[in-house]
Amino acid sequence: MIKQTVWAAAMAMALGGAAQAADPVKIGFIATLSTPAGYIGEDERDAFNLAIKQGGGALGGVPVQLVIEDDGLKPANAKQAADRMLQSGVKLFTGVNFSNVLAAVAPGVVKAGAFYVSLNPGPSSFAGEKCDQNYFVASYQNDAFHTAGGVAANELGYKRVVLLAPNYQAGRDAIEGFKRTYKGEVVAEIYTKLDQSDFSVELARLRSLAPEAVYQFHPGGTGINFVKQYAAAGLNKTIPMLMPSFSMDARMIQATGDAALGAYTTGIWSVDFDNPQSKAFVAAFKAAYGRVPTDYAMQAYDTAQLIGAGLKATGGDLSRQAEFRAALRKPEFTSLRGKFSMNTNQHPVQDLYLMKIEKDASGALSPHLVRKLVSDDKDAYAQFCKMPS
Repeated sequence: MIKQTVWAAAMAMALGGAAQAADPVKIGFIATLSTPAGYIGEDERDAFNLAIKQGGGALGGVPVQLVIEDDGLKPANAKQAADRMLQSGVKLFTGVNFSNVLAAVAPGVVKAGAFYVSLNPGPSSFAGEKCDQNYFVASYQNDAFHTAGGVAANELGYKRVVLLAPNYQAGRDAIEGFKRTYKGEVVAEIYTKLDQSDFSVELARLRSLAPEAVYQFHPGGTGINFVKQYAAAGLNKTIPMLMPSFSMDARMIQATGDAALGAYTTGIWSVDFDNPQSKAFVAAFKAAYGRVPTDYAMQAYDTAQLIGAGLKATGGDLSRQAEFRAALRKPEFTSLRGKFSMNTNQHPVQDLYLMKIEKDASGALSPHLVRKLVSDDKDAYAQFCKMPS
């Protein structure tokens, strides 16, 4: 009887262990799903889910479960969500879209020994001295699109430029990134509010300054309002606009109509990229959701693939941290953007491109690739990152 009891207990433990091993890896996905910027989180969530669906409910062959919470674009909400997830045992996080929100989430996550893999923001503060071995960025370092903007402004012959961006970390990174490569005169730096809806004061000042071009960074609903009001003021007829691609993504183009026609954008990807994996993704996203994917969607999909590489290497066992890190540092997946690798600060090394918003054969507006601006771009902060080996 005793032997039978011991055997039964052993079998129960074995079966329990097998069941536990089969449990999906939970991924904390904290995103902005409400507010006018909510469409950004929707695109990121949908693209990430598309990758999971294509993997049969798995990433890297490991079953996963997204634990999704809306941060409402409020850092305090995001931190509370992250704390709850950590307490429930979640060891892997992504989803945050805004740098100020990420600043409230990432430090606590990595301090708790969990991983954070960013699908969008890459603030300078975490790329240099505050880098961490459990913090990875699959998208870009914040300055990247803007350093490309400076290069583009030089090549387009703009000698006098006004810069506009919201007064928060990503906005300040935008201004600094542009100035790092721009060789002309910065006539003025105008800082706006992240949730601003009326730009009449800034546009009046812009008109009086009469620059040769404007470089502006305003994501989501704020950017839609800016571009609409810019066109309504007639400034798009006299002052060319240059911006990062996430300031005029597919959803924003749809919302602004012809107001964006002729504007230039810079970025790491365009919906018309001519490679098999990008074409397949665009087609699959359209089929699944009935809309064109934004840059945010592309980055979220690539982030899922990067996480999948880490899960594959560890069999989903996140306690094997060194192996998970090694897999993300030398990722083995085919990025939608093409060439992709990790720098020593665990931020991407990648090419940067110039696009122009034009009408296609059907008359619909979309960004069209013009040319490559920068090859193998590396951010300026990696030199200050002292990463443990």
